Amino acid sequence: MELDISVVIPAYNEEKNVLILHKEITSVLSNLKKSYEIIFVNDGSTDRTEEMLNRIKDNKTKIIHFRKNFGQTAALDAGLKASKGNVIVTMDGDLQNDPNDIPKLLSLMDKGYDIIAGWRYKRKDSLMIRFISKGAKILRRILLNDKLHDSGCTLRAYKKECIKDLNLYGEMHRFVHVILRSKGFKIAQMKVNHRKRVFGKTKYNASRSMKGFLDMLLLRFWMDFSTRPIHLFGGVGLASGAAGFLILLYLAYIRIFESIPIGNRPLLSLGVLLMAIGVQFIIFGILSDILSKVYYKDKENYSIK
Repeated sequence: MELDISVVIPAYNEEKNVLILHKEITSVLSNLKKSYEIIFVNDGSTDRTEEMLNRIKDNKTKIIHFRKNFGQTAALDAGLKASKGNVIVTMDGDLQNDPNDIPKLLSLMDKGYDIIAGWRYKRKDSLMIRFISKGAKILRRILLNDKLHDSGCTLRAYKKECIKDLNLYGEMHRFVHVILRSKGFKIAQMKVNHRKRVFGKTKYNASRSMKGFLDMLLLRFWMDFSTRPIHLFGGVGLASGAAGFLILLYLAYIRIFESIPIGNRPLLSLGVLLMAIGVQFIIFGILSDILSKVYYKDKENYSIK
């Protein structure tokens, strides 16, 4: 059965927050006079989060328990796949996102947007987290042309068609809007309230930033070359091969016409190496193109409005 709204909340070690958050969300959604469901995804918590969630006796609430901690991206992916709402709202389970912003997100979506991204313009995080976020924002703008003010805000609203065939992995939850933008969906951002964490500890650390950066590089490649990897690998291969060929051509000239020995010259090794690398990259490109065609065999590489 289709519903108007699904709210998806990944939670990891939020034992003191989940029941309060459930009560707040229920209060807000009940006033909207729309059908809804609330989906909590317990990401293998090691505290009493599972116990707290199991106390919820509400037929409008689904609880998904992971066997172990798979990460926020996996939890978000599971929640999105389980949702039945025409609009899916995602938010954190730490009480820092304000459920009172949900009606505002929905109202802005009525103006013709497919995704509404929250912007925590007055963040209540530590100085270090805000500093790291600033650096990540600069990298996202350079690598992904991402113009959102706040890519890390989980509070967002998506139309149902946005998440069709969407598969998340790694730390890709930060880049869902980039993936969807590349498919042609319209995105707007809205200032939202960001509350100070009262219970529990932040899960954000430097290692997540490194993983996010690697996922950023992968996403850039996937956006530009997933359907034509031969253009990237073949281009690099041709450039390397051409450079090696010119070096070897020069060495052949000075050996033939100027009788200069070239057998012990490092330039000879460089020329041969560049030629070999060029051939390898072209082969990689051909193999990648074959794999790409296999991947897209039952998938469309376009989006119909």
